[in-house]
Amino acid sequence: MQGTIATFDPGTRSGTLLLDDGSELAFGADAFDRSGLRLLRLGQRVSIDAEPGGAVRRVLIPGIA
Repeated sequence: MQGTIATFDPGTRSGTLLLDDGSELAFGADAFDRSGLRLLRLGQRVSIDAEPGGAVRRVLIPGIA
C-alpha cells in the first residue's frame, strides 16, 4: 500500500498518511522506528507494511530496501 506523508511529528515519531484511495491512516512511533529512517517530510511518498487488521507495521520509502 502506498501514500503520502500528511503529518509527521519528529518529537513523537508518529504521523498520518494520505493513502492513494484518499483515506487517512495514522502510524505510531513503533512503525516509524521499525523503518530505520531518521525523518519523514510532509508530502514524501511512502509505502507501508500493514498488519492483517490494518495497523501500520512499518513505513518505507519506495525503492529503498
